[in-house]
Amino acid sequence: MTGNAATPSKLLLLQVFLPFAFAYFLSYIFRGVNAVIFPYLERDIGITAADLGLLTSAFFLFFALIQPLQGVALDRYGPRKVQTVLLIVAALGSALFGFCTSLPELIVARVLIGIGFAGGLMAAIKVFTLWYPPRQWGLVTGFHMMAGGAGSMAATWPVQWSLSMMSWQGLFFWLAGICLATAALLFAVVPERPATGRVGSLREQFRVTGIVLTDGFYWRIQPLLAVQQLAFIGCISLWIGPWLRDVGGLADTGLRADIQLYATAATALGFGASGVISGWCRRIGVSDFTCAGITSLLFALVCGWLAFLPTRDPVIPWMLFGFLGACPIQYMPVMVSSFPPAYAGRVSTSSNLVVFLVIFAGQWAMGEVVDLWPRTAIGYAPDGYTWAFGSLFILQLAGLAWLLLSRGRPMAAPYLAAAD
Repeated sequence: MTGNAATPSKLLLLQVFLPFAFAYFLSYIFRGVNAVIFPYLERDIGITAADLGLLTSAFFLFFALIQPLQGVALDRYGPRKVQTVLLIVAALGSALFGFCTSLPELIVARVLIGIGFAGGLMAAIKVFTLWYPPRQWGLVTGFHMMAGGAGSMAATWPVQWSLSMMSWQGLFFWLAGICLATAALLFAVVPERPATGRVGSLREQFRVTGIVLTDGFYWRIQPLLAVQQLAFIGCISLWIGPWLRDVGGLADTGLRADIQLYATAATALGFGASGVISGWCRRIGVSDFTCAGITSLLFALVCGWLAFLPTRDPVIPWMLFGFLGACPIQYMPVMVSSFPPAYAGRVSTSSNLVVFLVIFAGQWAMGEVVDLWPRTAIGYAPDGYTWAFGSLFILQLAGLAWLLLSRGRPMAAPYLAAAD
C-alpha cells in the first residue's frame, strides 16, 4: 500500500485523483441544485417547504442505506469498478428527474441519484489508501473535498445562468450525459491495485462492519460529525436559498445565487485548506483530532449566529459557514487511521451510513419545522428558520460535549501515529 514511490506523482494525479475528484464534483452539483431550482419546483409541481425538505433529503436516504454493502464492495472489488457502476445509476436518476411531473416521481429519481453518488467520497478514500502513503491521507482528502466545493459553486450561479438557456428538465438531461461520460472515463483510465491481505468471505467482511459500528472511538466522533454534516450539507445544499429569501430579504434570484456562489467558494477553499491546516497544527504539536475539534466549535458558533442574530448583510456569516463547515471532514481520516488499513472502506462507509441517515431525517425535519408557521407573502416565516437553525446549534454543542467526555480510544493506535 505504501510502496507507491515508483509511481510518478503526475500519473497519480491524472489517473487516480482527478477522475474520482470530478465524480465528486458532480455529486455536489446534484446535492445543491435544489437550492436554486426550488422556485421552479414550487411553481411547476406545487411543493411545500416540507415537500422540499423531503425531496432534497431523499438523495441521502438510500445513499446512507447502501453504505455497508458499498464498504464491502469497495474492499472486495475495488473503487474503480464500484464507482463506475454507481455513476451509471446516477445518470439514470438524472434523466428520470427530467421527465417527472409529480412529487413521488421526483423522489424516486432523487433516490436513484443519491444511490449513484453514494461512493463519491468513500470510493475516493479507499483509492487514496491504496495509492497514497498514510501521511498524505488528510491532505489528499482535503483536496478531494475541494472538488466537491467546486461542485457546490457550479450548483449556484452557473445553474441559475443555465436556466436562462434551458428548462430545469433540460438541465437534468445534460447532467445525465455528463455522468455517463464520467463513468466511461473513470473505467478507462483508473488503474487497478488489489488490496493487501486476505479478502475473506462476505460474512467475514460484514462482521468487520459490525466491529466498526460498535467501536468506542468511532462513537466518540460520530455524533458530532453527523450533526455537523447535517447542518453543513443540509443548509448549503438547500436551506441557504430559502433562508436568503425569507430571512435575508433577498427577493432577487440572481443576488441569491451570487451569495450562494460566495458561500460555496468559501466551502471549496475550506476543503482545500482543511488538510493544510491539520498539517500546520501537527507541526506545532496539535493533533488532527484536536484541530478538528477547534474548527467544529467555530462552525457551531456560526450556526448560532445565523439562528439567533440574522443580518441583512448575510455574505460574511454564510462565507464563514461554508469555510468552517468544510473543516470537520478531517475527522474522517482520523477515524480511518484508527483502524487497521484493511478496514478502510468499511470505516468510511459505516460513518456515511450514520451521517446520511441523520441528514435525511434532519433535512426533512427542518422543512417540517419551517412549515409550522403560516406562509408569508414571499415565502416562509423567519421564526421557523430560527427554531430550525437553533436546534442545529444546540445539537452541535451536545456533540462537542460528548466528544470531550467520552473515553473511547483508537483501536489501532500505531496506524493513527503513522498518519500523524
